[in-house]
Amino acid sequence: MAVYKRGYERYRGRLEGRWRRLLVLPRYTFRRMFRQRHAIVVLVASLAYPLWCAVYIYLAGNADLLDRLGSFRQYLAIDGAFFLRFVSVQKVFAVFIVALTGPGLVSPDLTDNALPLYFSRPLSRADYVVGRLAAPVALLSLATWVPGVLLFLLQCGSAGGGWFAANWRVGVGMVAGFWLWLALCGMVALAGSAYVKLRPVASGLVLGFFFVLGGVAGMVNLVFRGTAGSLLNPSWAVWRLSAAVMGTDGKGGAAIASAPGAAAAAVALAVLLLLLVLVLERKLRPVEVVS
Repeated sequence: MAVYKRGYERYRGRLEGRWRRLLVLPRYTFRRMFRQRHAIVVLVASLAYPLWCAVYIYLAGNADLLDRLGSFRQYLAIDGAFFLRFVSVQKVFAVFIVALTGPGLVSPDLTDNALPLYFSRPLSRADYVVGRLAAPVALLSLATWVPGVLLFLLQCGSAGGGWFAANWRVGVGMVAGFWLWLALCGMVALAGSAYVKLRPVASGLVLGFFFVLGGVAGMVNLVFRGTAGSLLNPSWAVWRLSAAVMGTDGKGGAAIASAPGAAAAAVALAVLLLLLVLVLERKLRPVEVVS
């Protein structure tokens, strides 16, 4: 029997555990991602700001050194605003990393018509999406929430248990904001890879999704002289939710007070993620072309 005919038969062999099956896709995806030197360079560059933040936290926690700095001491405050800035900076690096690594996630399988071979095994479409999504999320974690948690622990150790008791929400908000951003970046990368086969075009599509939406949101606010257009900007929505959880949304003055609330930002992100899921659901279908 020809290979192309056997490819559509359902697998009847011994089944491995569910989690072991899911780890097959990320393992081979990682190999392809780490072959892209530009992505590795951006990943290494993204660690520069966390290193600077670590030095900043050290200076803020060194009492003897602060006494010598005199009036400069008041500018070395570690609070929710500090970690919110960290989230904003690292989100930009995450976009560039996923733009470089995301285009090759799904497009090879669609080009080679390999989806029927995947789904003839004990692997559902949800399993396939989770497996493909796990690799970029794990890579982006090295530039986002992992250094963020290390900085938070460094600050807790430097300032003592009292600081943690008063600012535990800061750590929760930071991690939650990063995970929302990683999920959004991963879904955008999968959708772009599913619809665009050319890698440069797919990378431009991922970058355009975030930066163009931010520009459109600014134009809507300018035309209608309001702030409701900010909900079209996914970066702002994630920032708004992070600020709300951290407890810093009430410290931004009239600009934040007049902007849509955290609930509206959560609804906007939920709708956006749902649209991306529908895009993938429509594209990732195992079909057999009959001539």
